[in-house]
Amino acid sequence: MTPAPSMATVLGRIGETQGPLPALAAAAIGLAAAAAVGIQEIWLLARHLNTIAHEGAHAIVGSAVGRSVRAVTLRPNADGSTVVGPGKPSGDLTIGVAGYLGPSAFGLAMAKLIELRHTVMVLWLTMLLLAMLLATLRQPFSFVPVLVVGGLLFLIARYGSLGAQSVTAYGVTWFLLLSGIRVVLDHGINASDANSLAGMTHLRPAFWVVLWLAGTVLALVFGAILLI
Repeated sequence: MTPAPSMATVLGRIGETQGPLPALAAAAIGLAAAAAVGIQEIWLLARHLNTIAHEGAHAIVGSAVGRSVRAVTLRPNADGSTVVGPGKPSGDLTIGVAGYLGPSAFGLAMAKLIELRHTVMVLWLTMLLLAMLLATLRQPFSFVPVLVVGGLLFLIARYGSLGAQSVTAYGVTWFLLLSGIRVVLDHGINASDANSLAGMTHLRPAFWVVLWLAGTVLALVFGAILLI
C-alpha cells in the first residue's frame, strides 16, 4: 500500500498547477453530475450542496455590502434562510438577487480556476468557504451538510491521488453549474426570494425567475467551455 503524502506535500499542491482532464473525461464527469441533478433519488440528497452555495452567496454578498450575517439556517428538506443586519434597500436588493445565482457563480469561478490549472485549489478554497460558513450557523442540523461536504472534500484532498482530486473538483463544479438551473426551474415564481424582490421593486416574481434562469444558463455555457 502506498503511504499517504505528508501534509506539507499536500498543502504544497495548492500553489502548484495541474493539467486539465481530457475533454472526453471532463464531459463524462459532466454527464455524471447531470445524472445527480436529474435523478430524483440522488437529487434529494445532493441538493443540499446547492442549498449551501445558495445561502453562502446570500451571506457573502451580505458581508460585501456591509451587513452583519446574523444566522444561516440549513434545513433537512434542503430549504434554507439567511438573516442579515439592517441596511440600505439597495443592499437588500443585491442580497436577494444573489441567492439563486450563487451556485452557478461558484461553479463558474471553479471552472475558471480549473481552466487556469489550479484544480487542487478548488477543493481547498471550497473547504475554506465552508469553514467560514460554519461560524454563521445556528441550528443543529445546519452543521450536518456543511461538515459532511467539508469532511469528504478534506479526505479526498488529504489522502486522494491527484487524479481523484481532479475528478472531484470537476464533479463539484459541474454539479453547481447544473443544479443552479434545476433549482430555479423547480422553485419558479414560488421562490421566496422572487416574492421578496417583487415586494421591494414592484417587478413581478416572473421577472426575477427569468433573470436567474438566464444567468444560470449562461454560467453553464461558459463553464462548459472552460471545462471542456
